[in-house]
Amino acid sequence: MHSLRMSEYDVEHSHGMHVVHDGPLQAPPLLLIHGSGASGGTWGPVVPALADHHHVIRIDLPGCGQSPPALSYDVPAQAGRVAALLDDLGLRRVAVVGHSSGGYVATALTEQRPDLVGSLALISTGPSLDALLPQPAILRVLLAPPFGPLLWSRRSDAMIRRGINATTARPVDLPDDVIAEVRGTAYRAFRKVARRNVAYITERSVPKRLAAIEVPVLVIFGAADPRWEPSSAHQYDAVPNARVEMLPGVGHLPMFEAPETTSKLLLGFTATGR
Repeated sequence: MHSLRMSEYDVEHSHGMHVVHDGPLQAPPLLLIHGSGASGGTWGPVVPALADHHHVIRIDLPGCGQSPPALSYDVPAQAGRVAALLDDLGLRRVAVVGHSSGGYVATALTEQRPDLVGSLALISTGPSLDALLPQPAILRVLLAPPFGPLLWSRRSDAMIRRGINATTARPVDLPDDVIAEVRGTAYRAFRKVARRNVAYITERSVPKRLAAIEVPVLVIFGAADPRWEPSSAHQYDAVPNARVEMLPGVGHLPMFEAPETTSKLLLGFTATGR
């Protein structure tokens, strides 16, 4: 009997989110949550390896990529939408991976519905607001008033690439489809998401939130991350059942900067919970 396998880029829309499935339906489920202003396409370099072992589910959070805007971008509200999606799919004990602020949604999901989350991996997820570094100049111009709203809609593909590469330790090749999906994020939605992310970690740091939850945690952090102080990754050492992996010479996008290493770490973690 042949196993059923979702075709690559098998797409649906659920709870206001663009959803893509890869890998065998019967395989252990693995959910990938992107960071602010990004999309599910940012996981592209690691999906083939992950989909050999998992039913991989990628989402575009509301207001990002190919998903429409939402009334609320509060982190717990976003987590609630993700929980409703997993309920609809009939999935439990899902391996959940969040990149950057996607780690906040993943953490909130774990807080709300520990029955849904079997393990949690956070990639480049800043643990607390005091770990945030001064942002690269191009990002400050693009994201902050008064020039941000004016430049956002006029961004060229080259400008988007420069902005993303300002977060890496070395230039990475970004596919055209990823750039197109980033372009799909509206300035107003991005600013609202950013403010709600700040509110979430200001209320309580991620390590403090996770310390009260009994779930295996893997933290992957680039040792040359220009957005978050790399040493702040060790704030997660206070979380029971947490393991911190630092990647030398890697910035904020391990999926593009070190896809093989990132895939191996994730697969090893999902297989053993350690």
